[in-house]
Amino acid sequence: MAEASIMDALMKVIAERKAQTEGKPSYVANLMKGGAAAISAKIIEEAAEVVEASDAPGDAGREHLVKEVADLVFHTAVLLGFRDLAWGDVEAELARRFGTSGLTEKASRSPK
Repeated sequence: MAEASIMDALMKVIAERKAQTEGKPSYVANLMKGGAAAISAKIIEEAAEVVEASDAPGDAGREHLVKEVADLVFHTAVLLGFRDLAWGDVEAELARRFGTSGLTEKASRSPK
């Protein structure tokens, strides 16, 4: 049996936290109580921190950027879990797009 990826393990924990009904609520459970709006606000905050960290120089700047991207990915995973989606859904979409020009892929989308 293949070892679960860190994202699969994370999504499992997020699902467990979502189902949590007893004991002290976790950070994820509290965030989910706020619904998609609260989770999305946190994603916006984290995305801004990624942009801010992107200009930080040197090794410390690179480390800071990695940490901020990890925060953004984590909160995005919480939103996926809130919507009962799996990380595999994102991987499948990325695989579908792989090898396709970004311009071609965008042109194939339905207008909003």
